[in-house]
Amino acid sequence: MGGGESRLVDVLLARGVTCIGVLDVAAAALHRAQARLGEKAADVAWIQADVTGVWSWKDVDIWHDRAVFHFLTERVDRDRYKARLAEMLKRGGSAIMATFALDGPEKCSGLPVVRYSPETLAAELGEEFVLVHSHRHTHTTPWGTPQAFQYSQLKKI
Repeated sequence: MGGGESRLVDVLLARGVTCIGVLDVAAAALHRAQARLGEKAADVAWIQADVTGVWSWKDVDIWHDRAVFHFLTERVDRDRYKARLAEMLKRGGSAIMATFALDGPEKCSGLPVVRYSPETLAAELGEEFVLVHSHRHTHTTPWGTPQAFQYSQLKKI
């Protein structure tokens, strides 16, 4: 989710991972990633959509959210996201989610965000998910500003 121009897809393809889907709301970002990958882009399902909107793909073992969920400030959007996550992630699968930490910024690119700890994120996702692992990361923006993130791995039970 929010794969855009992320290079994670490059690493996964290089490691021989198959059945990869990249979703992003920005068609231009997806096109730039496809151009970067060249012929390898044909091995990826590219989904241009809002994660809370109407779209489909197959059930997945891993759901990787590259800092999308924290932009969902309205309950209805979070509920749509969680419904799609619960629908598409296989039982026993992992959701790996990056969000701003509790002491992270209150806005990103001028947009409000919801900040989470690993525990509050697990509580938000509900009883169907259990927190397996978390990691704190301080990202420094190109402007030199530190931003506190938390990464959580949650297992669908």
